[in-house]
Amino acid sequence: MTLRARASAAAVFAALLAGEGRAFAAGGRGGRAASPRGLGVRRIPDGQVAGGQRRSGRRPSTNAARAVTELRAGGAAATIPPPPPPTNLALLRFYFPCLALWISGPLLSLVDTSFVGLSANAGAAAAGAMDSATQLAALGPATTFVDGSLYLFAFLNVATTNLFASALARGVSEKKNRAGADERPGEGVVRTAARTSLYCGIGVMAFLLVCAKPLIALYIGPEAAASPGLLDAAHEYVTIRALSMPTSLLGGVLQAALLGAKDSVTPLIAILYSTIVNVSGDYLLVNRLHMGLKGAAIATLVAQLAGTAAMIGPARRELLAKGSSLGLLPRWITKAAPDAVNGRTFLKFAAPVLTLILGKISAFGFMTNAAAGLPGQPATLAAHQIALSLFFFASPFMEVISQTAQTYLPAYGVLPEASRGKSADEQEWKATSDRLVVRLEKMGVMVGALIASAVGSIVAFFPGIVTKDATVQATAKSLASILAAGVCLTAPVAVSEGTLIARKELTYLAGVYFISTALLPPVLRRIRAGGGPVSQVWICFALFQLFRSACFTGRLLMTRNGKKDAKSTS
Repeated sequence: MTLRARASAAAVFAALLAGEGRAFAAGGRGGRAASPRGLGVRRIPDGQVAGGQRRSGRRPSTNAARAVTELRAGGAAATIPPPPPPTNLALLRFYFPCLALWISGPLLSLVDTSFVGLSANAGAAAAGAMDSATQLAALGPATTFVDGSLYLFAFLNVATTNLFASALARGVSEKKNRAGADERPGEGVVRTAARTSLYCGIGVMAFLLVCAKPLIALYIGPEAAASPGLLDAAHEYVTIRALSMPTSLLGGVLQAALLGAKDSVTPLIAILYSTIVNVSGDYLLVNRLHMGLKGAAIATLVAQLAGTAAMIGPARRELLAKGSSLGLLPRWITKAAPDAVNGRTFLKFAAPVLTLILGKISAFGFMTNAAAGLPGQPATLAAHQIALSLFFFASPFMEVISQTAQTYLPAYGVLPEASRGKSADEQEWKATSDRLVVRLEKMGVMVGALIASAVGSIVAFFPGIVTKDATVQATAKSLASILAAGVCLTAPVAVSEGTLIARKELTYLAGVYFISTALLPPVLRRIRAGGGPVSQVWICFALFQLFRSACFTGRLLMTRNGKKDAKSTS
């Protein structure tokens, strides 16, 4: 018997002498209290303890019960412990590079806008050159089409992070690659994600090349489409950017897989390459060669190609075994064995995540539509746009915590198989996961409060930073506290949403978004018809966030403390 077993036995007999022998009855009805041989522990009838005494109504001593459990396991720990939760330092090391990834996209769009807006007049002497206003007007709907197309396929990134993190948690791979080496856990996820994203990108590219012009004309309306050069410039921009769709979606899933591997630095380095190429290209093509919107599109296209190329090499080294490939070619060409994770697995994420995405997009669209119909134009709409821009600036600070939850939590939802007499305790794994969720929620609340104070202060005390118009400043000031409340409520929404995605509660998420999105438009229509102040639009949005926050956090509370056990996946 080991020293630990002897100590456990001593604890049991000490408990018996203290009148705590009831713990032996915890083994079940008519069961035997397992112990090492030679201790002389006899079979104990139901409801009776050693010495013939009847069991009282009190629960057995926790320490004695734990000692009996250890004795039954032969004196050693009988359960497989859950993975240790990440330290605060580890979370911060993941958070800040990931935050840079989230804000890089808006910053690059701002760079394009700045170069086009500031350089268009420089080349106006060229024959047929458009002025700055026309090019900026064309850039708006053009970037909306391109970025919106990419955003609709965000489910690929969500599925990749979730499935890859779960595969790492399982930690087994029985497959060998063509070089005869054992594959790393999650290789099948990476291959399927890369192949699916490439095919989706080719399909989106073909769709935009064929249908972009009539769709843009429909989007901007007949009056704007009749403006000289505007529709043609927007169509040319979309046509050029469409060529990057396959590599953009491929880069997105590789980035998602690296984040699932808890690596946020490698994608950041790739984004740095892309940023350098984009800024250099904008300066050369837009500022020096005066190519305007076309030059900005080419610069962004090359930058996206460079960013994906810079990510492929490190992703292969970190995610794949030596001799493995990304599997971009069809299996009927490579003759490769099928992976356990296939395209259908990814498509299961499509409908719920698309519901989330469309719910978010439509909410802001309905808000802008309501603000545009209120009196006091154009100051009313301008103030709404300022608040909306500040909200979009603040959102990544909370959304990154959602990404953190999606990266770290799947490890606790995959219970290892029993081995050597040990098994994973679902309650213990779930409790560890819940404690990490509480930490992330606290982190989200602190970050949300800080960012909410910042954006609220900008509108309330420093509106001159965003506008010089006194009327717009006065209207925007009325939105300060409501905007801050909406930003603050976004924190629990984002963290809880990331937690539910990590736990694959996609149907519930989609249901909440569907209900809230269905309720929002009628309320906003009444606000528009009533002709009230624009602050009512943002009060409605704050209530929208409060409803989602209550639904998401309520779901987590209902499933906490083992009420809804983590399930092992094969």
